[in-house]
Order: sequence, then C-alpha cells, then structure tokens
Amino acid sequence: MYPERLLEHFQNPRNVGQLDAPALVVEVGNPACGDILRLSTRFEAGRVVEARYQVRGCTASIAAGSALTEWISGKTRAELAAFAPAIVDEALGGLPAESAHAARLCAAAVKRLLALAPNC
Repeated sequence: MYPERLLEHFQNPRNVGQLDAPALVVEVGNPACGDILRLSTRFEAGRVVEARYQVRGCTASIAAGSALTEWISGKTRAELAAFAPAIVDEALGGLPAESAHAARLCAAAVKRLLALAPNC
C-alpha cells in the first residue's frame, strides 16, 4: 500500500520534537482528516540550521513531516518559497492519492513559516 521510503520515514522518523525559543514554531491542520503538523525551525544567517516536527495524524503525515525536516535543513528563504507538495511526494517515493493531504499539510506549514519569518 505505501512505498518503502514512506514506511522507512514512518518507522524511523527524523527530527521529531520541538526546538526551544528562539525557534520559530508554526502549526497547521487539515480539518477534513484532523491531522495536525507543528514545525519548529531555527534560522542563522538566512538559512534553516535546525528543524523539528510533531504530528498528530496518519502514517503518511508522520512520514511527510520527517521528509520535510530533512528537505528544509540548510535552505534559504528563497528556496523555502519554492517548496511544493511534490517535493515531499517524491522524497517519500510517491504518496497514494488518498494520502496526498500529507504533502499539502507540509506546504501549508512552510507557507506559514515564511509568513512568520519575513526577515529570515
């Protein structure tokens, strides 16, 4: 049912948790399925130097949060602005159609992060 890479991120999630202040923390949810993603990041010199996440949700959302934190580490604001759900989809080996909401949840978190951090 799920691709091997997705299951690997689910079973061995990376960067789980939350960063302490002065990290930026955003939370987004999907009212249709109830999944919630909390993303915390720390910027230095205009780049994400550390990222953590917490998810209350399905297998795909847990795996997507893990893939997201790996992708955003080291990225500049301009690179973050180019984020699209397809990036997480590809990183996980292709999400089933019924799990595409997980990648959209990640995109919403990045969008909110950029809105919160206009000077990063």
